[in-house]
Amino acid sequence: MDVLIHEINDIKIAEILSDAILISNTEEGLQILVDIYYQDIDKIILHEKNFIPEFFDLKTGIAGEILQKYSNYKVRLAIVGDFSKFQSKSLKDFIFESNKQKRVNFTESVEEALQRLSI
Repeated sequence: MDVLIHEINDIKIAEILSDAILISNTEEGLQILVDIYYQDIDKIILHEKNFIPEFFDLKTGIAGEILQKYSNYKVRLAIVGDFSKFQSKSLKDFIFESNKQKRVNFTESVEEALQRLSI
């Protein structure tokens, strides 16, 4: 796992880079949050491929548990990926509502994630 720090208008955003699954449970999601948070960064970009597929099945509760931790710590998160492949109406609604609230963002590109997290 590598961490790329983007700096936009004096705002630091950490992008986590890895081809492996990094988050398969709440503890792993929290560990990434803590590692970045202690570097005095409260905006994180993760990629869809870094989550187990069950994260995107809301019935498992994994997404809710992990995203609640990020919300509790007031860390803004962007998850970058192609979410059109998921057919779940509840997931699509969740993504829509999350993007409106701006605490957790689901984006198609790193550029879009950077734009959302830098405002």
